[in-house]
Amino acid sequence: MTKVKITPGACGLVTRVEATAGKRRMVTVKIDSACPNVSGMAKALGEEFNGYEICMQQPGAGPFYEYAREHFPAHGSCPSISGILKCIEAECRLALKRPASIEFEE
Repeated sequence: MTKVKITPGACGLVTRVEATAGKRRMVTVKIDSACPNVSGMAKALGEEFNGYEICMQQPGAGPFYEYAREHFPAHGSCPSISGILKCIEAECRLALKRPASIEFEE
């Protein structure tokens, strides 16, 4: 099982993701978010995915980004979807479990 906490910034709407891999890169993804848009996406898309198909796509492609394009407000820099995909990717052993961050510098 892989767990991540996504802290998006000023909105403060934290998202927690838990991914559990099964056979043939199938993965169960549980998303708990204070953001109503991310919560709605989780309910609409369900919990079962092929981890390889979800993660090995062009940037901005796949069901999470497609859903966001239609249903999220215009906030293209929100890191929630990227964090969800990183969790799935690590759990399915498509990437190493290494921290990722965005930090402002003066």
